[in-house]
Amino acid sequence: MNELLKQYVERIQPLDETASKEAAAHIANLTVPPGSLGKLESLAIRLAGITGETKPLFERKEVIIMAADHGVCEEGVSAFPQEVTPQMILNFLAGGAAVNVLSRQAGADIVCVDIGVKSDLAHPQLVSRKVRYGTANMAKGPAMSREEAEQSILTGIAVVEEAVAQGVRIFVTGEMGIGNTTASSAVMCALTGTPVKEAAGRGTGLTDERLLHKIGVIEKALAVNAPDAADPIGVLAKVGGLEIGGLAGVILGAAAHRCPVVIDGFISSAAALLARAISPLAAEYMIASHASHEQGHRLLLQELGLAPMLDLDMRIGEGTGGVLGLTLVDAACRIVREMATFESAGISGGEAVTSE
Repeated sequence: MNELLKQYVERIQPLDETASKEAAAHIANLTVPPGSLGKLESLAIRLAGITGETKPLFERKEVIIMAADHGVCEEGVSAFPQEVTPQMILNFLAGGAAVNVLSRQAGADIVCVDIGVKSDLAHPQLVSRKVRYGTANMAKGPAMSREEAEQSILTGIAVVEEAVAQGVRIFVTGEMGIGNTTASSAVMCALTGTPVKEAAGRGTGLTDERLLHKIGVIEKALAVNAPDAADPIGVLAKVGGLEIGGLAGVILGAAAHRCPVVIDGFISSAAALLARAISPLAAEYMIASHASHEQGHRLLLQELGLAPMLDLDMRIGEGTGGVLGLTLVDAACRIVREMATFESAGISGGEAVTSE
């Protein structure tokens, strides 16, 4: 493992149990029946453990969209042409995509990173960190070199470093890259042993016939490259994507800074699986926003031990589900910070209060 990457992995620590217990004790004294706020309570306790603060506050939130292209698109695995990747990036930068609309609602900033788009892009707000011009065709050989795989992870870490220095304390993982459900399925299968037919979904809307073709391409890529689950960076290099590596770096970097990471959909969860394989402790800093309509996503969340906050049949990517999850994070934080306790409200016998 790259020495700098190793240093970041070593910085990731378990959750702060003292802060979690203090948050739980505070919530137990709020003016509601015990446990009546359900998952919002457990989320608030989790956020306390992540940050080390009993009453955390996230004034600055950031969605990091990692964008890259995939050589496996040569095999016809997507319903959309590869030209859509740079076109959508420009849409993000213009503020016209779904993630832009929902981020404005959530009060979150968007940072769009070109980590491996096949074409050259120029925009004053684009963060250019191109590792290479798209991956190679993994159906014919490794998607990238091991050095490039490590560089993609370090790129994600560096973007988090810059954001933390500016006061960001919570992140959402987003992505863009035609063909990336194919690479994500391959990463999932390589790391978990899940059969390809259970992991691979329709992505951008494949027909039954083209879905079968996609499954065959993934099976071929796994056979050609023989990735080893015990070597997650090798898995990324052989059958992954540059944006998947970048998002894994985002997760590792955030965890090293005790910042929660709201995980979006299937591609983001594949990156989360990779981050956990590199550092098991990183999983403690992940919050699952929603259950995607993409076939393998629920299996991925189960593998990660994460329970999604929302289930809206979304399959758009970009970070859209993650941004919606920020609303619930804000709700959990405000409950802890703003609700009265039985004592402060002058309500006696809190333990006897019951719900209707």
